[in-house]
Amino acid sequence: MKKLMALSAISLIALAAGSSAQAEEIAVVGSWSGLPLHKQYEAPFWNETLPEISGGEMSATLTTHDQMGISGGDVFRLLSQGVFDVGMTVADYAVSDSVALEALDVPLIATDAATAQKAVEAARPMVDEIYKDVFNAKVLGIAPYPPQVVFCNAEISSLDDLKGKKIRASGRMTAKFLEALGAEGVNVGFGEVPGALQRGVVDCAITGAGSGYNAGWWEVSTHLMPIPLGGWDPVVTAINLDKWNSLSDAHQAALEKGVKENLEAPAWKSAQNALENDIACLTGNGECPYGDARGLILVEASDADQARAKDVLVSEVLPDWAERAGGDWAKRWSDSVGQVTGVNLVTN
Repeated sequence: MKKLMALSAISLIALAAGSSAQAEEIAVVGSWSGLPLHKQYEAPFWNETLPEISGGEMSATLTTHDQMGISGGDVFRLLSQGVFDVGMTVADYAVSDSVALEALDVPLIATDAATAQKAVEAARPMVDEIYKDVFNAKVLGIAPYPPQVVFCNAEISSLDDLKGKKIRASGRMTAKFLEALGAEGVNVGFGEVPGALQRGVVDCAITGAGSGYNAGWWEVSTHLMPIPLGGWDPVVTAINLDKWNSLSDAHQAALEKGVKENLEAPAWKSAQNALENDIACLTGNGECPYGDARGLILVEASDADQARAKDVLVSEVLPDWAERAGGDWAKRWSDSVGQVTGVNLVTN
């Protein structure tokens, strides 16, 4: 049934994409429909801003991967086949197709939005190459979810308390990081996490603070550690390369500039304040602008926690990635992302 629903949705997109003789119609599959990134930035851009900035010469038919019933990991694979024109989803969902892509979202590489943005911009040439070679796609923009923090349905007071716990990881590097801390990384889909926390399948789970608030994770959690243990979960917006090459120079310029200025830039601008607001909403420590504040216990990471985390990152997590990625990826990462974040990846 799920496959039939997904195929039906894809067919509808394809029909809509070919139905307009007056405008360049673009079939778009966005990220999670219920989360702020889609509601505040993706949907307004594709539904309203694109037709406006193109003078009515471009328009979009928008759905999301969860509405279509396809997994996040299939978005860029289907994009590469030309099933739709533009795909938008978390880069970590695609790392099974490219080990090198894991290094776009390194745990704890950035503790604030400004540093995270610098890291993403430094990684952009590498990401562009990966999407071209692996997914037959051109990257139009990379926007953040809020940092991926730790929700626990168990008492914790420091990073050491994660040892021995089963934790839902948000990516391959995060899972490796958890293993290095003595925890067990568990693969659980985002929508299945509340039930897993409630039943004790996992003790803790990692996601964006705002995502956890919107999805009701506070109902099945007791503690919140707002350390970016799962990175910033960058969402890549990419267009099928054949579709891109079929566009006029004017349409290419309007689309690329439009995504950068009206989707990517405002999402980054709001990222830091969003984190602070999300923590207030989850813990009641401060005013919640979104609705009712909840009562999770706030567990601040100590200087010792931060130091240990960085040591694990540099001595275990990044070298493991470098070995699996092979080639010159480690050097390229060190010369770009490493330079702007002050992390020196030394490989033998």
